[in-house]
Amino acid sequence: MENEIKIGKKIFIRSAGKDEYWLQDIIYDNPKVLGLGNLIPVNKEKKQSSGGRLDVLLKDPEQNSMYEVEVMLGETDPSHIIRSIEYWDNEKRKYPQRQHFCVLVAESFDRRYFNVIQLMSLNIPMIAIQADLLEVNSEKILSFTKIIDIYIEPEESEEDVKVVNESSWTNDASWVIANAKELINILKEQSGKMNLGFTQSYISINIDGKNAYWLHKRMKPMSTIAFCVKDDEKAEAIKKLFELNDCVYTYNRYKEFLINVDTKFIKANSTLLNEIHNIRFKKIIEEE
Repeated sequence: MENEIKIGKKIFIRSAGKDEYWLQDIIYDNPKVLGLGNLIPVNKEKKQSSGGRLDVLLKDPEQNSMYEVEVMLGETDPSHIIRSIEYWDNEKRKYPQRQHFCVLVAESFDRRYFNVIQLMSLNIPMIAIQADLLEVNSEKILSFTKIIDIYIEPEESEEDVKVVNESSWTNDASWVIANAKELINILKEQSGKMNLGFTQSYISINIDGKNAYWLHKRMKPMSTIAFCVKDDEKAEAIKKLFELNDCVYTYNRYKEFLINVDTKFIKANSTLLNEIHNIRFKKIIEEE
């Protein structure tokens, strides 16, 4: 029958005469096969300062985030997991203003190691992808299946909603408060009265009762500062400032700027942040 669904048999990549470098090339040449979005290739076999080489480095240009991909034929093992985390951490330290994701690709995941990766993904943005080479009649088909995704905290129902205030944020993510207070400290001369607001998802910095900035929690000690600039002229001026100062940023479709910061970054870039704040809230009077 023409519409009959054929059943494939899984075979190992080595038995098909291919090696790990072949699989790396497949991923590097067409990153979309991983199912992680419109990623673009950045580097392959990237040498690491700690020794070894990162198999594939990919980037999401829209979110300005990086994906550190480690490939292994056969079944994943502890060395594969440790190496993946080590290289992810190396890149994250080198480019701390970007969001980084640790990606493990293997043909098989032992249940014991699967559970380990799943537990670690609660604290490390880890993604596990299984590469399956299927033989259907005389044809061979390669497919990729995401079996572990990054952990996202579930939304709380109304019954589960807890009181959110400075004390609860101090207990859960004190560094986000520290980053928010440091930002207030460098902007207060321009804005007078500023105060913090607290929600389940973020801490806001309010000016005259309106949200001026909001900070989301990232891995300690980082936070993402977000602010909205709908005026195209102001947005372009702010983009130029970021680029002149070699500062990594994202400007999304909602016309929000996003930058990853910690207290050291805020202190070191106080002039830049004040200039951006001035563009947003002060009218520029042109002298004739």
